[in-house]
Amino acid sequence: MDSRPAPDIDPRVIGQRVRQLRQARGVSLSELARRASIGKATLSGVETGTRNPTLETLWAITAQLGVPIGAILDSPPEPRNVRGTAVEAALMELFEDDHVTYELYRLRVPPGITQNSPAHLEGATEHVTVFSGTLAAGPLDAPLTAGPGEHISWRSDVPHVYRATGTDVVHATLLMRYPAKL
Repeated sequence: MDSRPAPDIDPRVIGQRVRQLRQARGVSLSELARRASIGKATLSGVETGTRNPTLETLWAITAQLGVPIGAILDSPPEPRNVRGTAVEAALMELFEDDHVTYELYRLRVPPGITQNSPAHLEGATEHVTVFSGTLAAGPLDAPLTAGPGEHISWRSDVPHVYRATGTDVVHATLLMRYPAKL
């Protein structure tokens, strides 16, 4: 199955933010594309707003820029939907303090599709509470499983996976924690 576009917002806004962050860090387009393991043409398309990137692409880019994904998404009064290969998420809230940034998402993961997510910013963690369905998520080599009312968490600065097991759609919350990059 093909990946679907990630943000439910204007890709030009995301592209402008990516370009500003990249340039502020003095990183060339080619270098960021290489570090994020994406094509230079893909990154160029993201920056110009002619490509509507997937969630996996945005996480790969933001991890290499050293920022949480919320840095390039709107902080809207209403939740904004983002989609990956399998995960459909609504950014509910962004919390920041001096040392940590948190993003709270509402998740929906349909059965039958696996999403492999790239490593996030060093020290990032993900904390998932499942409300319905059964979710396998975590590091590619050792995913964890949680059912209704259960919680799992892992360091997400390594490639990781999301997959609904069984036939039920998973409904959950995801709290992403990004440490401040010193």
